[in-house]
Amino acid sequence: MSFVHSSPRVYLGHGLETAGAWLLGALWILPLAYAIWTAFHPGEYSTHFVPTAPLTLDNFGRAWAAAPFARYFLNTMLLCAMILAAQLVLCTLAAYAFARFVFPGRNLLFALVLLQLMVMPDVLIVENYRTMGALGLRDTIVAIALPYMASAFGIFLLRQTFKTVPKELDEAARVEGCTPLQVLWKVYVPLARPVYLAYALVSVSFHWNNFLWPLIITNSVESRPLTVGLQVFSATDQGIDWSIITAATLLTSAPLLIAFLLFQRQFVLSFMRAGIK
Repeated sequence: MSFVHSSPRVYLGHGLETAGAWLLGALWILPLAYAIWTAFHPGEYSTHFVPTAPLTLDNFGRAWAAAPFARYFLNTMLLCAMILAAQLVLCTLAAYAFARFVFPGRNLLFALVLLQLMVMPDVLIVENYRTMGALGLRDTIVAIALPYMASAFGIFLLRQTFKTVPKELDEAARVEGCTPLQVLWKVYVPLARPVYLAYALVSVSFHWNNFLWPLIITNSVESRPLTVGLQVFSATDQGIDWSIITAATLLTSAPLLIAFLLFQRQFVLSFMRAGIK
């Protein structure tokens, strides 16, 4: 009887959850929908919706010609590739050491790594700027990348993944004569490929969109990434044309949107596996 009486409440709760999810989804997609509408229509239709408005690709051509976006794209791809390559190597080695080796101070060192997760990178901007100046690296892509080449999040994620690998596989590889690095490369890395993919997407998306530190450390087109270049392009002293600005915004964000749509299933599943295990 209690189940019968509670059924309407259960259905009502599910209905409210569904309605809330759709509402949040609509609120999230509204800015993107506005950007798409404005980018593909003439400027006079940027502030009002007319279903019969003509479509155009001129905004993308004008945006591409108005700023050195080709250079910004190259800088950003080099930046993301440099950071990701360094993070994969350093995080893999550190995670393997924390997961499978016993050494004095291991727990303390891992606690210090986790402590880094609680420190916002913006807190270290002044000190990082001084360090880059002392190294003579200001206004370079290396200066943008260097503070992010070791990731506490990556070490933690890979450590948790490596700890789920059966020790029998490790021991069997050692019996076959593999060195510790060979065991890492032939046993642990292949089994962690989904996690590597998910982490790569997170890392690339973060550094593709990172703005404050690149804005501070760069001064020239030769080193500016897309985020800083887009901000300079859309500055109010150059006039505001929302059609061109939204077209430039779609150009800069399109690679991330396409990558997420292609790999969203692997992205979600890998993080679920890492969290459950």
